[in-house]
Amino acid sequence: MTLAKAVVTGTVFRAPEKRFTQNNVPVSSFVLNIGDREEMLIRVVVKRTALDEVVSGISKDDRILVEGRLQITTVKNESGAERRIYEIDANTIEPMGAGSAPSSGSSKTSGEDIVKFSQEEFSDELIGEDEIPF
Repeated sequence: MTLAKAVVTGTVFRAPEKRFTQNNVPVSSFVLNIGDREEMLIRVVVKRTALDEVVSGISKDDRILVEGRLQITTVKNESGAERRIYEIDANTIEPMGAGSAPSSGSSKTSGEDIVKFSQEEFSDELIGEDEIPF
């Protein structure tokens, strides 16, 4: 069940492993710990070939940011108890930390893409005092 878009940061708990489907499509996955004081593990699944280079550079204990679709699956174990598995189908992965350059498969931002506005463009005359609701 897909819930929503999620953006999480955390530490790589289990290094990425790559497998292939029957149609020879690469699928990488790794486990991310997003908890600060206690472990809160999320499986990250990467199906995009544009992210292969980023995923191959990830190792255990790296800090990363992941953006994608959050999915929750309920499975039954051998004793019959239900267990929830949290997964993110990744669209973007960015390494965090000293000396690492941001990388993603969906969008790269350069300094030319940033639009700067001058203070004159945000004058107080845009909203009159009569229009403020509080």
